Amino acid sequence: MTLNKLKNEISSKLAVQKGDFAVAFKDLSTGEEVLINEQSFFHAASTMKTPVMIEVYKQAAEGKFSLSDSFTIKNLFKSIVDSSFFSLNPTDDSEKDLYKHLGEKITLYNLVYNMIIKSSNLATNMVIELVDARNVTKTMHQLGAPHIQVLRGVEDSKAFEKGFNNITTAYDLMVIYEKMARGQIVDSASSAAMIKILEDQQFNEIIPAKLPKTVKVAHKTGNISHVQHDSGIVFLPDGRKYVLVLLSKNLQKEDEAIKAMADVSEMIYKYETERQ
Repeated sequence: MTLNKLKNEISSKLAVQKGDFAVAFKDLSTGEEVLINEQSFFHAASTMKTPVMIEVYKQAAEGKFSLSDSFTIKNLFKSIVDSSFFSLNPTDDSEKDLYKHLGEKITLYNLVYNMIIKSSNLATNMVIELVDARNVTKTMHQLGAPHIQVLRGVEDSKAFEKGFNNITTAYDLMVIYEKMARGQIVDSASSAAMIKILEDQQFNEIIPAKLPKTVKVAHKTGNISHVQHDSGIVFLPDGRKYVLVLLSKNLQKEDEAIKAMADVSEMIYKYETERQ
């Protein structure tokens, strides 16, 4: 199959879905790319947690703190709009265990781990408070991802009402995952440590869903109402790797969209493996 035929088949697969999609695929050996709506803006949802993790490793390398440092688990955060306090509702969080341990200590590493693999909103807000969302955005821009904007933590309803949201493009997420895969974020050890966390991802309905178990995927999903995303690095057993970002919005049937995006991931995997 040619790259052009692959792109056309992906476009056809997504065209029958009711919603808007973006695809950014890059083979890190050949440099081949499939880009569809790659510069369109999307609400980042929880895909922004990877940029937040990157900022943690960057500041740790600068000596601002250590990933073994401990912090008190809390559920009280300031809105970026007026500094008024708000708390998260455990029923709206995909990770609920941390709420049982308010007032107790937890390491920064475990906060980051929960933020990524279980998409913990509580952990995310604690980490963003530590590193500052503005620093996350600045670092993304320095890495060559100028359209990733991290303004705030999760469930800041006053900010949401004013349209202050975290945004991304498929292309920009592809850029940061490529740099991570090449060991170029902070340093090779930090990149490897972040990949190791991403490989433990517990939400696997999209990119890994239809891939063989021998294929490792280091990835971060994101979803809010009518939005489903997945983004990360796929490691083939022969040592090759590629980056894949699948974003969606305005979905009418989310379950069907998730299956279609999983099909796209499988199509790309087959393209990569069948020509070897």
